[in-house]
Order: sequence, then C-alpha cells, then structure tokens
Amino acid sequence: MPARGPNPVTPPPARVAVNRFWQQLFGAGLVKSSHDFGTQGTLPTHPELLDWLAIWFQEHDWDVKKLVRLMVVSETFRQQSDAPAQDWVSDLDNKWLSRGPRFRLGAEQIRDQALFVSGLIKLKMGGKGVNPYQPPNIWEPLAFGGSNTRYYKQGKGEDLYRRTIYTFLKRTAPHPLMENFDMPAREESCIQRDRTNTPLQALQLMNDVQHFEAARGLAVRMIEAAPRLEGRVDFCYRSVLARHAEPEEQSMVLQFFRLQLARYQAAPADAKRAITFGESPPPPDIDAAELAAWTLVANLILNLDEAIVRN
Repeated sequence: MPARGPNPVTPPPARVAVNRFWQQLFGAGLVKSSHDFGTQGTLPTHPELLDWLAIWFQEHDWDVKKLVRLMVVSETFRQQSDAPAQDWVSDLDNKWLSRGPRFRLGAEQIRDQALFVSGLIKLKMGGKGVNPYQPPNIWEPLAFGGSNTRYYKQGKGEDLYRRTIYTFLKRTAPHPLMENFDMPAREESCIQRDRTNTPLQALQLMNDVQHFEAARGLAVRMIEAAPRLEGRVDFCYRSVLARHAEPEEQSMVLQFFRLQLARYQAAPADAKRAITFGESPPPPDIDAAELAAWTLVANLILNLDEAIVRN
C-alpha cells in the first residue's frame, strides 16, 4: 500500500512480500505497482486483505510455504477462469477477483511440468548448474576467446533431467526455451515478467528434443497404466490436465492415435526414429509403432492451451 496512510502494525517488508507472492499466484498484485509502494504507486484494490495477509505472515514467522498454501487453497484462487459474460464486462481485468486467474505458466514451470509427468525428472536437491539439451552454436558466436563458457558442453545422464532451477544460464546467450517463454535476463532486477504469445513457442513445444522426449516418457507411462486405449487417454488427461477426458475428446484423440499407428506400422524406420529422440532409451518390450503413436498423442496433450495456461 502506498505511504499515504500505512498501517503501523504491518510494516512495508511484510506488505511488499505478501503482494509479490499474490502477484506470482494471481498474475497481478493487490498493489499493481509491486515495484512501488510509495506515493507514486497505485492504491491496493483490497487494502484490508493486504493488511490481514501481512499480519498473518508475520504472526506465522514469515513462513512462505504456509502463506502460499493459504492462498492456493482459498476459494478466490480455486475459482474457474471461465465466467459469465457480465463478469467480463463489469470486471474486464479481474481487478475485483470475480473469477480465477488465467495466465500462461513460466518457462521453468513448462519444462518442469513436462519432465514430471513423463517420469524423467530428477528431483535431487543442490549441486552446480547443469547444461540440458540446447541447439548447437548458441554460445560460440558470442563468447570471448578465453572464456570458460566459450563452448557449450551438454550434460549427460541425470543432468539432462534436473529441475530448470539448476540450468546454467549464460547472460549473453540464454537458453532458447527460457528466452522464448519470457524468462528475464539476469542483467537487472525483474519485478514482473512479461508474457507473450508467439509462433516460436508452439514450434518449440512440438519439436524441442526435451519436450518430445518427455512426451515419449509420458507415452510409456500411459501404456503401462492401462490395458485399454480409453484408459490410457484418460490417464494422460489426468496426469497433464488434472481432469478426466470428455467423451468427445476421447473419440478425437483415439482417432488421431489410430491414424498415427497406421502411419508408423507402414514406416517402421520412422517409428524407431520418433522414439529415440533424447538420451533416455525407450523400453525394448514395447512395440515401436505403438509407442511412437502414443508419443504423438502425449505430445498433442502437452501442447494443449489447458496444459500450459493456469485456468
């Protein structure tokens, strides 16, 4: 809240911190100018709520996990982003929280989500930065001759599947996935990320080695989870979208699967190529054509708007 009448019980650090976490979860802070709580900043939309959260945060020993849990289990956060037409007219920017927040996930979340549902993610904590998959010749044109990061040396084994927070970032040559999905440069502080929507993002999610390998890992889990085709589709929907597949979706996805299966059965070399992207080996006991077809199904669902957007 700006300094026009600050509550002495809630000092600025608690208010600023609470507002930043709210911004991260809801897309916009209770004080929209999260970088400026002074006289030039914007007034809070819900000043009593901001005060209450700040006091609660202090009384609970500044425990961030408890604060985040409090926010995400609230009825406000758990609202659907869908809303009646009149709500969009009366509250276009969702200033009054008349519906749930809707915005695209961050770059790190998109990559980590794909790795998690694929079963490939490595959750080991700590350690030095790692170098996952990256297109060739990104670092080299911009590196100094004597730099120890002149050449990109791709990691091996579990380094390829660590959480994105452990990815080594070169400021002058950021990772393409991170840059395409608006991760800020490390050259200056970033209060709030921009969110863009570009064709490159769709192309990356469909064709990036990491994402396609993750789709193959998810396809393996689908095959192992259920003997029936419908059960496999439903498992994928529940894993990625946290809901069951609707009958119409089941029908469309299975039609797509059968088309791809026939295609790969007629071209075994293409099937083998499709399931060998990345360094993790495919299971030898699963038919290559079947696994390739399910991989495309998994890739399709991982690319749905619902999979990369918080609804």
